[in-house]
Amino acid sequence: MAESVGKLEEEALKRKNRLRELRGKRTQDEQSTAAASEDSARVPKPIFRNYKPEDEQPTVVDALGADVEKEVSTQLEMMKTPIVIEEIDIANLAPRKPDWDLKRDVSKKLEKLERRTQKAIAELIRERLKAGQEQDLMQAVNIATSTTAATRDGNNLPDD
Repeated sequence: MAESVGKLEEEALKRKNRLRELRGKRTQDEQSTAAASEDSARVPKPIFRNYKPEDEQPTVVDALGADVEKEVSTQLEMMKTPIVIEEIDIANLAPRKPDWDLKRDVSKKLEKLERRTQKAIAELIRERLKAGQEQDLMQAVNIATSTTAATRDGNNLPDD
């Protein structure tokens, strides 16, 4: 166990020495490039970990400032002019049949109601026949069909 502790201490000392050497190299590089960077517009040197640039000195473009000012001034002038919108045709914006979705949703419910009304009419006819009215079956059927036609047309139902 004492041997393993000794090995760990040795490895730690080696690691510390390597880090000191790397720090020393970095400070030397920074000092040597500091003199060169003072001459070249004080641009910080980029640190590339996975990329090796072809040129050691970065290039600086100073001509962008004037172009940006021109662009901003032209855009500001364009904003001062009022924007004229021509007439908009509302028919093109609105759907042609605005209630199509309502009709689609209501159609299923209307089918159920139609079946119920047919059953109710048939029951009414049976009740009248059982009650012993003096109408025969054909007259009862004619009355029932006229009432359904009247409800479809939106007319008032005849009173009996």
